[in-house]
Formats: sequence, structure tokens, C-alpha cells
Amino acid sequence: MSVHSGGEADVALRIVGAGLGRTGTASLKAALEQLLEAPCYHMYELVEHPEGIEQWERAVAGEPVDWDGLLDGYAATVDWPAAAFWREILDANPGAHVLLSTRDSPEKWWTSMERTIVQALSTEVPADRPDWARRRAMTVAMMRSRMTPSWRDRNATIEAYERHNAAVRREVPPERLIDWRPGDGWEPICSALGVAVPSGEFPHENDTAAFRRRLEVDERTS
Repeated sequence: MSVHSGGEADVALRIVGAGLGRTGTASLKAALEQLLEAPCYHMYELVEHPEGIEQWERAVAGEPVDWDGLLDGYAATVDWPAAAFWREILDANPGAHVLLSTRDSPEKWWTSMERTIVQALSTEVPADRPDWARRRAMTVAMMRSRMTPSWRDRNATIEAYERHNAAVRREVPPERLIDWRPGDGWEPICSALGVAVPSGEFPHENDTAAFRRRLEVDERTS
């Protein structure tokens, strides 16, 4: 549990997201914020709060990270970069559940990945966008060290995706693991957290078209 500077206890991290990007993480962010009534850390947060980049650079470099300080005020994490460091974040929050989000097949995941994240990370960064350039450099370094050096290659990246998911399922006790796919909706998450299933539909955010629109905005405003 992290603590505000005023000394008042903050929100404890209840969900550690181990699912990689393009597995419904934007939808999960919206859903978890509704269920937990507190923010969920997603790559979007790093875009909006670039001061956090130094800690992620330290994580990628294998240096000590102030996880409590970095995730202060958040009740959950999903998406990259946090998913790449799910073990470290869980060690700092041993009472949390681990949420592994996956797609119906590795091939579907790669198709979405290639059209969005791979494309974005392969785009030249304008010289007048230093925050964007630094964030992309950290993300590329993370992909190389935590996924595969061949992260643009279909077969190598699919193998890394499957290896990552297998490790999560192997290492996390079944009673702490929420194994979730986008079509599963509210039930597995609510059951693990012991909360009621909301009456509304599960959020659906950030499909490929929405990702590209957001990237265009990021390119103009970073």
C-alpha cells in the first residue's frame, strides 16, 4: 500500500495486470476503474504523466524501482509497460490478484499487434516530440528485453507471447489468477474480487481503428 505525502493511506493495488498489449487492456482499464472506483494504470497514464518515464527506464535497465511511488493512487495495472514487470509489481503487492488477459488465439493477437503497436513503434518520431521519443525508446527497449529482440517478427513474437502467458499461468496460484479473454465480460473479475456484477455492458474500448485515431492525436500533441 502506498501513502500520500500527507501521511494518509492510499488505495492498495488489488489487480496486477499480466496481459500484454492488444488483449483488451483499454476495455479492462475502463471496467476496473468502474468496479474499484479508483484509477487503473495503463500506457495511457504514462502518456498523460510523462514524469513516470524515469522509473520505467530504471525497470527496463534492471535497476531498483519505487513501485509504491510510481503506482501511488492506482488500484490496478493493465497493459504495457506494467505487464512486462508483473512479477516485480506482484512482489510489491502480494495481496493482489493477477489478471492475465489473452486473445482467442496467438494469431489474432499478432494481427492486432502488427497493425497497431508494431506500426506505432516503427514510425519516425519528430524531433520536436521529446516525451514521445523517450517513451517510444523505453517501450522498444522493453520489447527487446522482456519479449524478444525480434519483436517485429511474427513467429518470434508469437512465441514470446505464448511463453509469457504460460509463465503467468505456471507461476501464479490458481486462487490468485484471473484468466480472462475479452468475451468473458464481468463475471470472472467480479467473482475473484467478490463484488457484484454491474448491470451495464462490459466496456469496449480501443479497437484497431480507435488505436490509430489515438495515435494521430498523440502525434500532434505529445
